[in-house]
Amino acid sequence: MRLTILAACGTLLLAPLSARAQSAADSAAIRATALDYIEGWFQGNGDRMERALHSHLAKRRVATDSTGRSRLIEMTALELVQGTRAAYGTHIPAAERRTDVTILDIYGNAASVRVNAGQWVDYIHVAKWSGRWVIVNVLWENRPTP
Repeated sequence: MRLTILAACGTLLLAPLSARAQSAADSAAIRATALDYIEGWFQGNGDRMERALHSHLAKRRVATDSTGRSRLIEMTALELVQGTRAAYGTHIPAAERRTDVTILDIYGNAASVRVNAGQWVDYIHVAKWSGRWVIVNVLWENRPTP
């Protein structure tokens, strides 16, 4: 009887873990979303960028001036899509572009991703929204100029 109760408790405790486990399809979809974002930027492909973003995206960077005072630079999904369609990313020399995607963590319907784009690094929060993975937050930092 005790063994049965212990087995049942163990099954109940482990059930939530298996429900949260991500599939290879989720990992592939998260990676594809990140690539739509960064490759779309470099290619000037607004459709790829728009597909990657949630409409309420918040993209931010902390800028610090020479006195040490910080300010927040913010961009919306619409601004990012418009900038992509205006081909701003295509002006970056091909030799300086990178599209290295690293999935840092996945838990349930949330994931954290790092994109090394060459001249900058993006830390991205991705959420499963209506069955597909989309970017909801980006915090980015420029690499220091040599």
